[in-house]
Amino acid sequence: MWKIDTNYRGEFQSTFERLYDKMAVLKKSRPLPTIALSKIREQLSIEWTYNSNSIEGNTLTLRETQMVLQEGITVKGKSLREHFEAKNHEKAINYLFSIVNEDYQIRSIDILSLHSLVLNMIEEDYAGRIRNGGVRITGANFIPPNANKVSDLLDELIDFVTTNPLQMNAIELATIFHHKFVWIHPFFDGNGRTVRLAMNLLLMQQGFPPAIILKNDRKKYYEALNQANNGNYQKLILLMCQALERTLNIYLSSLPDNDYDFQEISNIVSEPNSYYGQEYISLLARQGKIDAHKEGRNWFTTKKAIEDYMENRQRKR
Repeated sequence: MWKIDTNYRGEFQSTFERLYDKMAVLKKSRPLPTIALSKIREQLSIEWTYNSNSIEGNTLTLRETQMVLQEGITVKGKSLREHFEAKNHEKAINYLFSIVNEDYQIRSIDILSLHSLVLNMIEEDYAGRIRNGGVRITGANFIPPNANKVSDLLDELIDFVTTNPLQMNAIELATIFHHKFVWIHPFFDGNGRTVRLAMNLLLMQQGFPPAIILKNDRKKYYEALNQANNGNYQKLILLMCQALERTLNIYLSSLPDNDYDFQEISNIVSEPNSYYGQEYISLLARQGKIDAHKEGRNWFTTKKAIEDYMENRQRKR
C-alpha cells in the first residue's frame, strides 16, 4: 500500500468543507440550463487545453487555442505539433466527459485511451503504450522507477484510489493520484497532460467540476510535485483546492439568483470605508484561507468571503 503522510488534513479541513458545500449547491441546482452548461464546458475545454499544453511548452496563446479548436484555423508561425496538441487535448476531454458518471471507477484502459488521444499523430509509436525503458525528468528531484515495475505500480495506484484505504475525500485522492502518477511516469511522453486529465475522472465522478492547473502556476506546480516526492503534500493540496475552487465558482456564478459577486481584490480594498489591506487579503487568497480564485495573475474574491473570515477569526479569539 502507498504510504501517505496525512498531517496536512487539519490545515485544510475548512477549505475541504467549503469546497464540498459548493459542490452540494451545484448538485442541488442540477440539471443546469443546457445553454449555460454548454457555454461553460466550451470555455473550460479551451482553458484546460491551453493551460495544460502551455505547462508542457506549447506556445499557442489562449486566443490562438480558441481559434484552432473552434474555427479550425492554422496559426502562422506555430508548429504542426502544437496544433495537434490542441486538437488532441480537446478530443481527450470529450472522451473523459463521455465515460465519467457517478458510478464510474477509474480503469487503466481509460488512462491508456486518454494518453493515446493526447499523442495521436504526434508520437504514434508511444501513444497509449506504457514505457519499456528508463526516463529522466529535467528539474525533478527523483528518478522514475524501472520500466519493469511500471505496469504493476500503475495497477497498485488504481487499486489504492479505488479502495481508498485511508478514507480520503475526492480532493485528497485526486491529489495523491496526481503525484504518484507523475512519480511512476508510465509513459515516455505526455505524462503531464494525461494525469491532468485522469485526475479529473476522480473529481468528476464525485460531482465536482474539473480542476484546471493554470499555466501561471507552472513554477509552483513543479515545486509542489517535488515537495510531494519528499512526503510533503501541503503545496500540492493547496494548488488542487485553488484550481477546484475556480471552476466551482465559474459554475456557481452561472446559476440564476446566485449571490456570488467576485471582484478583483484590488477593487474591493479600494472601495470607500474598506479597512482591509490588499497585501493581507491577497495572502489569505494565496493560502486558501478565504473563498478566492485566480484569473491570470489576479486574485478574485467577494466582500462576504473576507467578512466571513474576519468574523470567524474574531470568534476564535
